[in-house]
Formats: sequence, C-alpha cells, structure tokens
Amino acid sequence: MKVAFLGLGIMGSGMAANLVKAGHEVTTWARSGKSIAGAEARRTPADAVRDAEVVWICVSDTSAVEEVLFGNNGVGDGIQANAIVADSSTISPFKSKEFAERLRARGVRFVDVPVTGSKIGAESGQLIFIAGGPADTLGRLQPLFDVMGKKVVHVGEQGQGLAAKLAMNLNIGLIYEGLAEGMVLARKLGVDPEKLQELIMASMLRSGVAEYKIPAMLSRDFSPNFPLRLMLKDIKLMLEAAEQARVDLPGTKTVAKIYEECANSGHADDDYAATVTVLEKRAGLAG
Repeated sequence: MKVAFLGLGIMGSGMAANLVKAGHEVTTWARSGKSIAGAEARRTPADAVRDAEVVWICVSDTSAVEEVLFGNNGVGDGIQANAIVADSSTISPFKSKEFAERLRARGVRFVDVPVTGSKIGAESGQLIFIAGGPADTLGRLQPLFDVMGKKVVHVGEQGQGLAAKLAMNLNIGLIYEGLAEGMVLARKLGVDPEKLQELIMASMLRSGVAEYKIPAMLSRDFSPNFPLRLMLKDIKLMLEAAEQARVDLPGTKTVAKIYEECANSGHADDDYAATVTVLEKRAGLAG
C-alpha cells in the first residue's frame, strides 16, 4: 500500500520502519527532519500525502495533530478523496471527533488508533492498537496493523479508541505510583528494595508495569521509553475528559501533582519512572 507516515518520534520511527520492511511504499514527514531508511522523506505533510492511500499520524499532542491536518501545507492541502487517515497520537477524544467531521466533509475517512506497547513494541511490531471508527474502514487497514502490531481491539465508534487509551494510561500511572510509593516506604523502613521486588514478582502484585518499571527504578535508568512529559500530557487529557463527563478522578489529580513536580525538577524528557525521585526526595532518601 502507499502510506504516508507523519511523525517519527519514539513510537513513529519504529512503526514506519516496520511498514518499509514489509514492502509498503512509504513517504514520511517529521518536524525534526528525521528520516527512515527505505522511505522517501518529503518536505511538508501536504507533499508526503499526495499519492497516499493511507495517512498514518503519530505526533505529540492535540495541537500538533490539528496543525499537521489543517495547518499551512498540512494534510488537508494534499490528501486525495477516499484516503484514510489513521491517527495513533494520544489526543483529546472530543477534538478527534471534530477532526473526523472536518475531514469527512472533504471525502476523507478518519479513525483513531492509539497504541500501547511503548518503544520496544513499536520497534518489534508488537503494539496493541486501540481502535475507534467504522469496522469497514479499520478492515482496510488490517495489512498495516499486521505489520506494526500483534493485536487490534475495536472498542467502538470514532473517538472511543482514545477514550479507552486514556483509561489504560490512567491505570498505568496509578499502578506505577503505588509501586513507587511502596518501594520508597519499604526502603525508608530498612527493607532491601531487591527483596521487595522479589516479593512483588512472586505475589498477586506482579504485573506488566512492575516487570517493566521496577528494574528501571532500581537501576536508576530513566531512559525514555515513555517520556514523563507525554504521560503528564495524557494525565491532563484524562482530567479534561473527566471534567466534561462529570467524573471525579481523585487519585489521578494527586498523581498529576507528582508528575508536575518531577517535570519541573528536570525530568520532563526522562521516562515517567523518574517520578519515584520526587517521593525519595520527600522521604529524605538519596536517589
């Protein structure tokens, strides 16, 4: 298929590379100027999408998606009618619905397909796609899903993929916060953190988050698989969506303050596992 891939950050670069490896004809655009071997890099989003059957977007936030779609030399200036735009960015579900309506008026289909699986999943083609939109449109994308991921969960209509993704990240944030708080408390009370890790992994507390993040916590390796600034962006999206839906998220509000403090202390570009450093500082523990 002819695919334009827009956004070559931590996630997008691995996704686009897997499309190239599978033999798809890929054009790319990245604000950073980054390129992918085997793909044709183009100067603007409009240039990248001119002949594309599918446009895949993976950029940082809601405003970035809007700019890529509707800004000067954006997707809207170059896309052909009947093309499909698939957005894997994590953005506001309400704005995503608005974008879909604006594109539909131009004869272009739009689906939200945020992902979970982090950098490793993007590079290995083992992402899980959380899809919102018409089943027939998503079916057209199956050959691309097969290359980039291991599973597609169609959760409902357009925008609901994003709603489910925010709920997923809410759980991830709260689970890691609980692990970090427990680790800091145990350490303050004199427990060897590696012994607590052994206990967690042998008990019902064992989870994907624990397996993935406790080693980073203990080794102090905060290399960004999921940068803190992006998780904080997602937390703000959760709180905005909850306010509009009249849902109270007291735990998430507390975690947001931890993330803001950690970002302001110089960890914005580190992995969100770095939030443990805020708790350690408050507890009077060295890093």
